[in-house]
Amino acid sequence: MRRSRTPDPRVCSINAAMQVLGEKWAMLALREITFGARRFDEIVFNTGAARNILASRLRSLEEAGVVTKVQYETSPPRYEYELSEAGKQLFTILHSIRDWGDRYARTDPENIAVFRHSCGEVLRPEMHCAACGEVLDPDSTVTADRDVHQSDLTPSGR
Repeated sequence: MRRSRTPDPRVCSINAAMQVLGEKWAMLALREITFGARRFDEIVFNTGAARNILASRLRSLEEAGVVTKVQYETSPPRYEYELSEAGKQLFTILHSIRDWGDRYARTDPENIAVFRHSCGEVLRPEMHCAACGEVLDPDSTVTADRDVHQSDLTPSGR
């Protein structure tokens, strides 16, 4: 006879991040800002998002501190979006998602944009351990403590 288990959800920073970033239009807006399209109309054009939905996602990203709105014209007031410091930290993640999509989700290789690093080589993002430099993979990464709770983390410990 199988006993039912009481759920014990893992306290998870991935879940917290997905509360901010986990919606398609938020990620595509970040893609556009990262690629240099910073004005609302450019972001609408390049994402295909409905204006009201995009405005809502950009507002949420601004409230979360991922993007900032900068006024570039006073009469009438017009704004463009820039990545905040927190938003700039997403650069590697966005390129990793793009790279994964290129390899595993796209079926039209003729339309895949190629990005190059400043060294001239095709960009293939990898994440490395800051301490030893080893490439991160599932076999080399372990959770230090299953029972870490949000209250145990300090702002400097994040």
